[in-house]
Amino acid sequence: MHELSIAMSIIDIACEESRTRGDARVIAVHLKIGRMSGVVSEALLSAFELAREDTLLAAAELKIEDMPVRVHCPQCGCEQLADSIQCLCCSVCGTLSPEITQGCELEVVAMELEPMEVV
Repeated sequence: MHELSIAMSIIDIACEESRTRGDARVIAVHLKIGRMSGVVSEALLSAFELAREDTLLAAAELKIEDMPVRVHCPQCGCEQLADSIQCLCCSVCGTLSPEITQGCELEVVAMELEPMEVV
């Protein structure tokens, strides 16, 4: 289950960012996950909940945006959604489109942080 190692990396990234911002509390981490990334979102969510225990992210939420597969069509010359991940063809003209422009990503795109209260 490689989702656990991915979840741990996300936590490391968020903890590092929290420390650079004066130990701000991490409320949420936003990800973009492409359908061709090889990551199962539900497994990543479960792994994140397990890995976040006893860290600065113990109460943080993982918000995932599912990214569809887009291809650049050599026939139409534009970017289109692929018919499916099994057939990377232009959804307009049906031409096989080997250039994937979206759908492989796995990236942290934002974090919601809250300053720690000083007592």
